[in-house]
Amino acid sequence: MSGVTGTLVLAGTPIGDIADAPPRLAVELENADIVAAEDTRRLRRLTQALGVHTKGRVVSYFEGNEAARTPELVEALAGGARVLLVTDAGMPSVSDPGYRLVAAAVEQDVRVTAVPGPSAVLTALALSGLPVDRFCFEGFLPRKAGERLGRLREVAGERRTLVYFEAPHRLDDTLAAMAEVFGPERRAAVCRELTKTYEEVKRGPLGELAAWAAEGVRGEITVVVAGAPEAGPEELDAAELARRVRVREEAGERRKEAIAAVAAAAGLPKREVFDAVVAAKNASAGPTPTGR
Repeated sequence: MSGVTGTLVLAGTPIGDIADAPPRLAVELENADIVAAEDTRRLRRLTQALGVHTKGRVVSYFEGNEAARTPELVEALAGGARVLLVTDAGMPSVSDPGYRLVAAAVEQDVRVTAVPGPSAVLTALALSGLPVDRFCFEGFLPRKAGERLGRLREVAGERRTLVYFEAPHRLDDTLAAMAEVFGPERRAAVCRELTKTYEEVKRGPLGELAAWAAEGVRGEITVVVAGAPEAGPEELDAAELARRVRVREEAGERRKEAIAAVAAAAGLPKREVFDAVVAAKNASAGPTPTGR
């Protein structure tokens, strides 16, 4: 596409306190030709709080109409329009609508820029008290228990700090699953209602946090979990080695590859890990019956 003069602007919006809105957000809201909003009612409340008036056309852009609305917005961008995309809180595309539009705009050589704003991911990381030099964002876990366990097993050995979003009514099940897969002593932080009146950061081992959440938790939730520890050979007994291999196997790895990976991570010979797996298998099978 040649001669494109339109611009797609991804705007970060406050995750709680309206005072956190970046100054550029008000400017973009006033000057955009089209404002695509995840929730037009929330957009109205946002503009009223900021004391601004949108001069451009306002359209809805949410999970249910993303696919249908994207071509229309790309066509407007191709015609020179400045399109502003805002979601309910945080940055568009990060567990929010936006990826389809960004990908389509890039495909058509449309300029894409952003108004940086508050982020629940980075805010929770900073408040967690856990290492932040390396981290990975995992978004929302699957709702079904089996799929949730499978996803957690995939990252059981991940050394980087993990960040998740979760709904309050599923938090207790999620923390219990994390304690099962990562171990109940793995450190974590549950960050609730960030930047809002009832902001709370609950820190502790996953087992304790799961018990706490079982009593019921409300609000917007971000969970931060410490990465897998770098354990030395003396810290890993045969049962733990076998457990790590089993977790990898359940995540889809072949036993040979799982043994090699566990051995490499622990700094042990593969034979030692293999022997641990065999011993665990024999122990679970129980004594072999003998005849006379």
